[in-house]
Amino acid sequence: MPPQDMTTAASPSGGATPGHPGTDHLLDALQHQVAVFARRAEQTRLGGVGQVRNSMDRAAYLLLNRLDAEGPMGVKALAAGMGIDSSTVTRQVAPLVDTGLVKRTSHPEDGRAVVLQLSPRGQSRLEEVRASRRELMSQVTDEWTEEERDTFCALLTRFNSSLAARQAASQPAQDS
Repeated sequence: MPPQDMTTAASPSGGATPGHPGTDHLLDALQHQVAVFARRAEQTRLGGVGQVRNSMDRAAYLLLNRLDAEGPMGVKALAAGMGIDSSTVTRQVAPLVDTGLVKRTSHPEDGRAVVLQLSPRGQSRLEEVRASRRELMSQVTDEWTEEERDTFCALLTRFNSSLAARQAASQPAQDS
């Protein structure tokens, strides 16, 4: 195990409860670890391993994943599902269209509307990047038990959901 320094040392207070001094210490440790995680994630871009490492930026990866999971959709639906504005999606999707990873097609029910769809090339590229990132996660958590991986994933998912809900609650209501 590598030596711990101020960027890796964990110092949770154990059984701290709200309103007790240990809670502040635990929350300080948590916010510090989240900051360290964000920095390390950006440094490595959690891009994976091998030739695919760092080969797809975060925005592209998230957009392609959403299109893969939910199928063709318009810019507004994609933006709403990702919690970002339409102009950001338009800007982020442009290079994906230019490189052939995403294609614009006519909406099946309203030919005047355009939907974004993962292209076969985009599907192949996404699978390649997923496999590389999956291998990185395997290597990073190699000494963890399956239960530890599951717990970490569940807690990180819950943490991300809480952040998303907080962000959504603080956004001004938009006219549809």
